[in-house]
Amino acid sequence: MSADDYLKSELDRPVKREYLGGQIYSRPEECNRHNLIAGNVLGTLGAQLRGNPCRPFNSDTKVRIRLPYQIRFYYSDTQVSCRPNPRDDSFQDEPAVLVEVLSRSTRRIDEGEKKDAYLTIPSLAVYLLVEQDQPAVVAYRRTAQGFVRQVYEGLDAVVPLSEFETDLPLAEIYDGVEFALEPEDGQNELARKREVGQDAAGTEGHRDG
Repeated sequence: MSADDYLKSELDRPVKREYLGGQIYSRPEECNRHNLIAGNVLGTLGAQLRGNPCRPFNSDTKVRIRLPYQIRFYYSDTQVSCRPNPRDDSFQDEPAVLVEVLSRSTRRIDEGEKKDAYLTIPSLAVYLLVEQDQPAVVAYRRTAQGFVRQVYEGLDAVVPLSEFETDLPLAEIYDGVEFALEPEDGQNELARKREVGQDAAGTEGHRDG
């Protein structure tokens, strides 16, 4: 499927799908805890960035990544863009912040495939990986020497976002969250299917799941 056809078809589908160079993959449904955390991140950033040219977008907004060998469209759980695309677009090209809430079904993708792709975006200042079962955030932050990995743990911790003169307290990220280990649910199956699909990147067709 071409990128244009994907964008047109995605407008009418109830289930979100991500696009990797012609291959299409459905996003898994997430639990209430995941969605609560993502909503807290969006709400906190929205409140702190009010009046700022940088604006947050929720998980309905895709990010387009132009790699040398293919185009990809991903849905992140939250993103911030300081140079947003036109209002009629369904995606952003220049995110400054990307946030993924980790789950067993998506962890390998978020920590591997997506991280590798996200860190190629010239506008990206920080990529945040947010845990569900404990108050912890891993940040990949752009520096003059490249991206560096930083870890913030505990409800008293604060993720600084000095690039936007704001910060992200973990107490607000996890407001109302009851921590519990996620049940085992075939966490590697989604990643395995995507890895198989990438081996055949460039071919047409799709594989949901």
